[in-house]
Amino acid sequence: MTSEPRTTPEPRTASVPRTTPEPRTASVPRTTPVDGAPGVSRRRLLGTAGTVGAAGLALGAAGGAVTHAATAGEAPTALSSVGSGTVAFHGEHQAGITTPVQTHGHLIALDLAPGAGRKEAVALMRRWSALASELMAGRPAGTGDTGVALDAGPSSLTVTFGFGRGFFGRTGLTARRPAGLDPLPPFTADRLDTRRSNGDLWVQIGADDGLVAFHALRAIQQAAGASARVRWQMNGFNRSPGATARPMTTRNLMGQVDGTNNPKPSDEDFDRRIFVARGGEQEWLAGGSFAVVRRIRMLLDDWESLPLEEQERIIGRRKSDGAPLTGGTETTPLALDRRGPDGKPVIPADAHARISAPEQNGGAAMLRRPFSYHDGMGADGTPDAGLLFICWQADPLRGFVPVQRKLDRGDALSPFLRHEASGLFAVPGGAREGEYVGQRLLES
Repeated sequence: MTSEPRTTPEPRTASVPRTTPEPRTASVPRTTPVDGAPGVSRRRLLGTAGTVGAAGLALGAAGGAVTHAATAGEAPTALSSVGSGTVAFHGEHQAGITTPVQTHGHLIALDLAPGAGRKEAVALMRRWSALASELMAGRPAGTGDTGVALDAGPSSLTVTFGFGRGFFGRTGLTARRPAGLDPLPPFTADRLDTRRSNGDLWVQIGADDGLVAFHALRAIQQAAGASARVRWQMNGFNRSPGATARPMTTRNLMGQVDGTNNPKPSDEDFDRRIFVARGGEQEWLAGGSFAVVRRIRMLLDDWESLPLEEQERIIGRRKSDGAPLTGGTETTPLALDRRGPDGKPVIPADAHARISAPEQNGGAAMLRRPFSYHDGMGADGTPDAGLLFICWQADPLRGFVPVQRKLDRGDALSPFLRHEASGLFAVPGGAREGEYVGQRLLES
């Protein structure tokens, strides 16, 4: 939560039209029924695709959840549109960047094992890419599949891979390391745990079903074999599809509407801001992006003790609907120059929304796509909960860094946040048919 709340709407069922423009090829959910896919017999789908279409559309339009339970003597209901949603593995960009954020998320960083180098990295990325392709299509993870996700559809599963700074030295590719992986500068709000920061390899998993997400996580971990060891893992969540009466932006654990003023794929400069262009210093990264990952603990006891009016002044937006304090709706632009009867700005000078606004940061922007997390209670009796902040940009030095520096100097929200872990990863472009992720780097 190091920048103004995001615009990406919460995930919905496949039968409810989104307000956010369709994502690109690598992340557009397919409408083809999954039960027609080869090899799906081990993950049996209940009912028929025709029934899914009728029931899913009707329930989706009403904003209700699809019921899976059956009364005695009745046949089970069809797989809902939530479970049948698929995201393509192959494409110009990796899935999980512009893909609508899912309900369940796992982030995992690994280090190459001692003695492992480029040869082992090639074999690992081949295994992982083949595995992700199968799982995202709703097929089992080979002959050793654990059965955790049997009978479930792919549930909009995405698996995204990235490389940390150390990966390039361990594989003898230091000359191919992009400048965007230069270490992030320190910030005064940082309380970073190095054991839960950085890593040679990074994997982001998202799905709209918890068992499907866990199944992918275990498969990725097991496929690492002796080549890489887990450095850290973090688990997150978002609101479930169909949980609201109408499609709407999700909320974070502070209760704030969290998803406003994010770059949109329909923006003319979206690709330039989010994806690395061709013809740059490292051609292997064309179509890729940089992910900044931060574990941000929210001091919820302190925040929840504040009156509503104070919370809204700190954010600069109304809690009820996310609209600016200057009026309008959630999507109404901030009227930063508007003053109240007392002559003071209606949106305070240190409000989070004002400080993080692109127009206040020379146009700096990033695509925020986080998950919330809750890891129980801390030793001091307070909730260990907050945000797994993930932001995407073509250049972190022009996206995350300038905005975070400004927030670090005077954001009214900062006293209620604690940055506890951090990572920066270069995420290659999507794999073409017959390729594995990272092939253009590792075989160059």
